[in-house]
Amino acid sequence: MSTKTDMMKYMGSMQQAAYVRPLTYAEGRSRGLLAYDVKCGPLSYQVLADKCLDVSALSYKGMNMTFLSKPGLQGRGHYDTNGLEAQRSIMGGLFFTAGLESICAPCTINGVDYPMHGRIRTTPAEHVSADAFWEDGKYVLRVSGEMREAALFGENLVLRRRLTSVYGEKSILLEDEFENESFRDEPLMLLYHINLGWPFLDEDLRLSIPTRSVTPRNEDAMGHEDAYDRMDPPKDNEPEYVFIHDLKKDAAGDTCVLAVNEKYGLGLMISWNMENLPYFMEWKSTASGDYVIGLEPANSSVHGRPWHEERHNVPMIGAFAKQTRKIRFTVLEGEEEISAAKAAFEKINALS
Repeated sequence: MSTKTDMMKYMGSMQQAAYVRPLTYAEGRSRGLLAYDVKCGPLSYQVLADKCLDVSALSYKGMNMTFLSKPGLQGRGHYDTNGLEAQRSIMGGLFFTAGLESICAPCTINGVDYPMHGRIRTTPAEHVSADAFWEDGKYVLRVSGEMREAALFGENLVLRRRLTSVYGEKSILLEDEFENESFRDEPLMLLYHINLGWPFLDEDLRLSIPTRSVTPRNEDAMGHEDAYDRMDPPKDNEPEYVFIHDLKKDAAGDTCVLAVNEKYGLGLMISWNMENLPYFMEWKSTASGDYVIGLEPANSSVHGRPWHEERHNVPMIGAFAKQTRKIRFTVLEGEEEISAAKAAFEKINALS
């Protein structure tokens, strides 16, 4: 069924096959959380309007592919940005946005406190728009809005976000525009924290990362570098491992990472351009109850703002300047799609 008229012969409403629906969660820590439920054929995901328009759960044909941390789904106001207490509000999801003044570990610089993974991930969206419409013969599902990270006498950074899926395709296109609406240059640190979870993530999952080298972040990760591309069974109280990858890219700056579980004939391809996201980290936890792999394109190091301050290379954005980022998430199903994605990966991986 390739045309609108062909499809509508079988359906009284397109919502039978695809929709964007607003919802409000009604219990526990998620009470009052505003979100959008997106169904694009067999692909389903939720966009959290109260949390930076980040995407929480992603599933395909009913199979969950993403990680949800032990505190569970929750709205704003629960331990959001208070130092290490942020670990009680980090949920995971397909991705959450870390930044914008800092990423990674909490720190204090010149008397200013910067919380774990920054403040933008807990910022609610304004000017939110959700739509489903026909365009050039395609049925498009879209959620958009803007988030502002600002302080009296401080920064005034705006993130304008758009998430798009097309019926008949198995992907989500994330498009971000950042604007500095203050009258001075500002730090703009950014990390997209992409989180894979069970049952898609188990001992059969394999990663394909076009890496030149793998560096452990600390002693806990040392000695585990050779197994960066696979998971072990869960182990009680196993420490997390973080690896820093030096990624390859093609002539245009494009790269991709694959996560494939052959047992299910299912994969996820993450594609982006490295011009404005030159760093890539991998977070791997095989701990029982905290079983997750995080894939992290970023414009900054996992060592965080103090590390960049010491080197005088904090990423910046000029007064009233704009910067853009794009990431595409594509679900792969079956041998043909997985083989094609692996071929695209190998073209990049073969580069020096």
